[in-house]
Amino acid sequence: MKVAGKNYRTVWMEDNTVCLIEQNLLPFEFKIFRAKNYRETCTVISTMIVRGAGAIGATAGYAMAQAFVEDGDDIAFVKKAREEIENTRPTAQNLFYAVERVYSAGQISVQQAVEEAQKIADEDAAACKKIGELGNELIRDGANIETHCNAGWLAFVDYGSALSPVYAAHRSGKQVFVYADETRPRGQGARLTAWELQNENVEHLIIPDNAGAHLMSQGKVDMIIVGSDRIAANGDVANKIGTLEKAIAAKYYGIPFYVAAPVSTIDFDCTSGKDIPIEQRHEDEVLYQTGPDAKGKLQQIRIGSPGSNALNPAFDVTPAELVTAIITDKGIFNPRELITIKP
Repeated sequence: MKVAGKNYRTVWMEDNTVCLIEQNLLPFEFKIFRAKNYRETCTVISTMIVRGAGAIGATAGYAMAQAFVEDGDDIAFVKKAREEIENTRPTAQNLFYAVERVYSAGQISVQQAVEEAQKIADEDAAACKKIGELGNELIRDGANIETHCNAGWLAFVDYGSALSPVYAAHRSGKQVFVYADETRPRGQGARLTAWELQNENVEHLIIPDNAGAHLMSQGKVDMIIVGSDRIAANGDVANKIGTLEKAIAAKYYGIPFYVAAPVSTIDFDCTSGKDIPIEQRHEDEVLYQTGPDAKGKLQQIRIGSPGSNALNPAFDVTPAELVTAIITDKGIFNPRELITIKP
């Protein structure tokens, strides 16, 4: 990704420090956060300084490597670190995938753990680039595309999943237009996807979450592409809350509904979406919003009725029958065909 003309990855490691784009400050401030040990990196994941399937996975891999660097000879310390890392975000499959790989590598040596974490990050970027190349073939010139949440650069190490085909299409000279769902309660579409699209000079509009079906009914949406935090073996897809509503509306209006995700997001040990744990986040994300005041200083204000409480499930599950196809780095598949690519 390019920010102000400079290339960045979402997350990388320098010595034993994990460096990340501070996503909670975007789009109002661009800042690099530096986590110096695995516990700080755990906080980075749980507080959503980093978020998105691939970015969480790479960060978790780096955190596991940090634990080995800190005290790889203490088995109890490393096991405790693994448990803490895995408890940061329960829905994200890439997190568990990365931790397992780095933990196994660390049984050989600390250096192997560090190298494996870097390999996972590099693989994530390469997989997302491939998703863009394959997904571009599905996008016609002049297409109007709706997306939900943020599944672009910021959700992965680079390129993204749902937005990678959009960027590939744009760079190939196609005219594409994106409707970016605001994605309440954290506003990742309004804040992050829109910021990315601006950086890429892709035409777009931020729309309210509940405007999607209206636009579909008017023939203004040609296709929907979303990402995923975990895909079950039967093709059921867990993604940011609100995705299911888009899929239902798309099915009704005959609009293709695509999910873009690297194979590492598929949990082949998870039989169906019913087995995917749904993270419940703090009600304050629903009741409060953050933005800059007149002087540009970020502040939080309450938008919900004082005295009322809120329910805040972070994800929902879209059944496989509502998904047109899943765009992976290994090809484009009918959801029911995923089992054929099980490693």
